[in-house]
Amino acid sequence: MKGCWAAPSHATMKNIGRSITAVVVIGLSLLFFENHQAAKYAALTASNTFDIDAYVTRGLGRGFENPPISDFDKAKVVTLHSLSVLGHNKTDAPIPLAFSPSPFVPNLHISKAKEVSSAGVSLSKPLIVGTIRMGFGHHRIAYATASWGIDSGSETLFHDLLAVESPEAGLIKRTDELYSKGSRLASELGGLIETTWGGFTSKSGDANALRTAYQLAEVLKPLLKGLDINQPIIATHSLVGLTAIAAGFKNVINLVIDNHPQWFLVVPGALNLVQGPKTLGKLLRMGVPETDVRLAGHWVPSDLVKNAEADSLVRLERVRAGAPLRILLPVGGAGAQRRWVSQLLEALGPLITKGSVQVIINAGDHKHMRGAFEEVLERMGMKPNDGYEVVTTIEGVHRFCSERRNATEPAHGVTLFAFDTYFPAVAATDLLSRVSDVLACKPSELAFYPLPKLMLRRVGDHEADSALRANELGEGTEEMREVSEAVSWIRLMLTRPAYLRNMNKRVIANVGAGVYDGCKNAVATALEMQKGTYSSWDASSKYETLDEMEDAGEHTVEGGRGLRRMMEAEGECIVSFDASSKYETLDEMDSA
Repeated sequence: MKGCWAAPSHATMKNIGRSITAVVVIGLSLLFFENHQAAKYAALTASNTFDIDAYVTRGLGRGFENPPISDFDKAKVVTLHSLSVLGHNKTDAPIPLAFSPSPFVPNLHISKAKEVSSAGVSLSKPLIVGTIRMGFGHHRIAYATASWGIDSGSETLFHDLLAVESPEAGLIKRTDELYSKGSRLASELGGLIETTWGGFTSKSGDANALRTAYQLAEVLKPLLKGLDINQPIIATHSLVGLTAIAAGFKNVINLVIDNHPQWFLVVPGALNLVQGPKTLGKLLRMGVPETDVRLAGHWVPSDLVKNAEADSLVRLERVRAGAPLRILLPVGGAGAQRRWVSQLLEALGPLITKGSVQVIINAGDHKHMRGAFEEVLERMGMKPNDGYEVVTTIEGVHRFCSERRNATEPAHGVTLFAFDTYFPAVAATDLLSRVSDVLACKPSELAFYPLPKLMLRRVGDHEADSALRANELGEGTEEMREVSEAVSWIRLMLTRPAYLRNMNKRVIANVGAGVYDGCKNAVATALEMQKGTYSSWDASSKYETLDEMEDAGEHTVEGGRGLRRMMEAEGECIVSFDASSKYETLDEMDSA
């Protein structure tokens, strides 16, 4: 009869029963696995040098503690650690190291695993810059830090964990390969893959990620134990900082690499230096003690910082003279963005042909990127030395920069830089930045550089906050998600020069406020640690407000003017720089 309920058949009931049984069995199995893995956590962490759980759980204290680690979290950390080490036999034996002069950077020393016959050079009390060659970013920041170490006259050692050939270095290399592959796939495929990868890079850096990273650091200790643990070490990758803490280093400085605060980027037991106030505030709110975090400024090489104001004045003169807009387009170390940057290059074709825009491309050491760009240039009707030039040596980079400083324009509208080796691939962008009008890049470590920036599409969601930092400082655009957006902003720079003038004036203001002095301050702090004179400025501060500090006349640059500049740089007040401004610098305005 219609509408009547028919009892399920015996076979149907049997299948339902089997399904319920299967769910129960799977649930019990997962519960058993969780309990089994969680039980291993105590043994895994028993010999740790540092108690990560106590550090994370402490939170703000006084009733505002963070939740303690759960059994599920313990099981997760144990499982992830097992996958990271894959049966690697842990040892505390140090790997003997040999030091030698860098073949690329004068007065810099590098390290590698010592061979039986190798002698090397002796270093007494080096300033150690520790890094990992993962993409270009961590190395770029390490070279930037080393440049200030060299300027200070200190013996400076560049210690790349991947350069120390060993089973431990192999563990890191495998992780780097997976990350690079993920970045390339996300950039090329977009859509769901990009969304998933973005979420992974921005939301997976929780306390469990820190716990997992620290357990790996306990395994990597031999990579640092060949160094003097009494010397300060500046880490440009949190894993290096964690390994230094695990190895017993007394003075560890961790450079927090971007503007997206995550536990994964924190090194408990170290001084964590950050580039902007947003990161400072959020790390404090997460529970990082005041003595363990400090606002330092952006990670920028000494050459760029010392010449930032002069280079900005040159850019202002180029805007005034109506010179072609010279755009630097570098690619990242993971080799992502091939399709996006290729589309942008092709979209700029009419402006390049017209002579309104010059494009400098750094394809790095990625052969597939060079090939992709050459295909695009060929479609645009350009050939080598007939529309574009190819530069393949670091000497060629220096020559190109020297010619631009002599106020000569490139012979072609496009210059493609492509290299066979790693160092020039990284260094070229730093050198070329000084002779470029605009840096067009994803919001990576380059988002913090002292020149006007066109922020291109991010590869991971964690990069979004770096674009916001540049935009809020007034020397970078918002992030361009589509090629058409990027082209429209380039047209804006060409047709509304007041916008580009303002960006350069903001760079000059930021220089005066010390915004770009992060690496300089990191090195100065490390040298204080080396001499035993370092103390936490936060713990000893007697001022509650900027007004109190200004009234006392302390910690300002040129008195109240320096404080005003600091406030301007952080967006606390607005200075009008319109198209009719007759002042090229803040000093000129102050004098008037």
